Amino acid sequence: MRSGADVAKGENWSDVEVAATVADYMRMLTLELSGQHYNKTAHRRALLKLLDGRSDAAVELKHQNVSAILLKLGCYYISGYKPRGNYQQALGTFVENWINEHPEFDRIALAAADQPAVVPSAVDFSRLIVDAPKLSLVVEEARKPYVVPVRAAIKRDYVAREARNSALGKAGELLALEYEEFRLRSAGQKHLAERIEHVSTTKGDGLGYDILSFEVSGKERFVEVKTTAFAKETPFFASRNEVAFAREMSGQFHLYRLFDFRKAPRLFSLQGDIGQYCRLDPVSYLCQFQ
Repeated sequence: MRSGADVAKGENWSDVEVAATVADYMRMLTLELSGQHYNKTAHRRALLKLLDGRSDAAVELKHQNVSAILLKLGCYYISGYKPRGNYQQALGTFVENWINEHPEFDRIALAAADQPAVVPSAVDFSRLIVDAPKLSLVVEEARKPYVVPVRAAIKRDYVAREARNSALGKAGELLALEYEEFRLRSAGQKHLAERIEHVSTTKGDGLGYDILSFEVSGKERFVEVKTTAFAKETPFFASRNEVAFAREMSGQFHLYRLFDFRKAPRLFSLQGDIGQYCRLDPVSYLCQFQ
């Protein structure tokens, strides 16, 4: 909600205000992707001096709007600014123009997407699990890399690039394996913990899931692991086979979403048909002549 001062200044932000806000956000994001420290409070205080009497809440909302735009473009966003829609189209143009005018951001984001990962040590599995986000996630069918024609505004697809990071994906699966062993051993089911199988390694990655585990009752649990080094609401990719398997085995299928993997990994679990809790957005089609 805007303060009285914000209302007095008018709802519409000037181009100068929007440009300053986008530039400040993107500087913070660039630092974050580079692994460099920054102070959000200090950034906000400096930004407010450039704005026309805006409140902290108004700046927070605008930053959340920028996160939503970046999410739509397939970019990373600052995890502290949860994506929020209902933004003016002009804001999206400012974000896209900033990215196009700063080629160093593209290089840094690609490096972040491709950075290898290893299984973190000394993870407190009793605190690993968190609630799933209320924001609707997007699942898109994985596809091969493609070349996008150069134009003013393009979908960056850093999220898709990270999804192809095999080292990150494997590290996430291994951490999920350790968690499953912890879960079953903590429940007094050592014999079940010893039967867990990393099927994506032992049988291949075409089964529609990565880990064969068990419920405490002994019933099989099929676990598909999706890992990101970034925010909780970062979209993930699922193959057609994974989506179909989740639908067929909805009573036993669990999707484990690991996020913030390099900083402080956490996990939320979603059970059943992926289409029940995600919007499925296919991004490529097989076109055949009749």
